[in-house]
Amino acid sequence: MSVQQILETRLHEGISLNYLHIRNESHMHSGPATESHFKVTAVSPEFAGVPVVKRHQRMYQLLAAELKGGIHALALHTYTPEEWERKNATAPQSPDCMGGSH
Repeated sequence: MSVQQILETRLHEGISLNYLHIRNESHMHSGPATESHFKVTAVSPEFAGVPVVKRHQRMYQLLAAELKGGIHALALHTYTPEEWERKNATAPQSPDCMGGSH
């Protein structure tokens, strides 16, 4: 099972999600790791009334084992269904890698 599939499974098992998109962005970064940089966009009614920092902490808890492994970077974009609608169902683009060529 790929790291991306493991992340998807852990998040779906740990939180009620209306929408989940995980993008492997490892190709955008220098170095040999192929499953080390991920962008996660998650929409859940469970995020209602929860500050962004607490949402991210919850996601980190769910992915703790994977974060101790080979994941170098995890960009989290967490929204309630209403926030996601106001954003026109679009998460921000990831910046280019600052660590060298890719």
